[in-house]
Amino acid sequence: MLQKKIKILLIEDDRIEVIKFNRAISSEFSSFIISLASNGKEALSLLKTSIPDIILLDLNMPDTNGIDFLKSVNDIPKLKHIPIIVLTTSNNSIDIKECYRLGISGYLVKSLKYEDYEIKINAILKYWSLNEFIHK
Repeated sequence: MLQKKIKILLIEDDRIEVIKFNRAISSEFSSFIISLASNGKEALSLLKTSIPDIILLDLNMPDTNGIDFLKSVNDIPKLKHIPIIVLTTSNNSIDIKECYRLGISGYLVKSLKYEDYEIKINAILKYWSLNEFIHK
């Protein structure tokens, strides 16, 4: 059986983090279609024309930050079903609780050590690659 390529929207303003993400998934890159937005406003614009299977969201961004993005997504019925995983440097309990209140599917703090970051990213993507929700 041919496995579907998973469409990922990465919302991240830090170019180094984007490079790190692409490096972390390089061995599995053919399994994914990656779109990139540098803030929530840009992501909302992209979502008008292309619906991803999952969204990886940074919280701390200029213009429209992650929390504001989550609030906007909740106001758009055709987007509410998309699993959103927050991938951020913030381990602030207020941010974590607010993100879950707004309906995220997961919250991971970016590891400073690259090997730990790579393990987390690959675990997220492996889980969602196997998840039946994505393949329906």
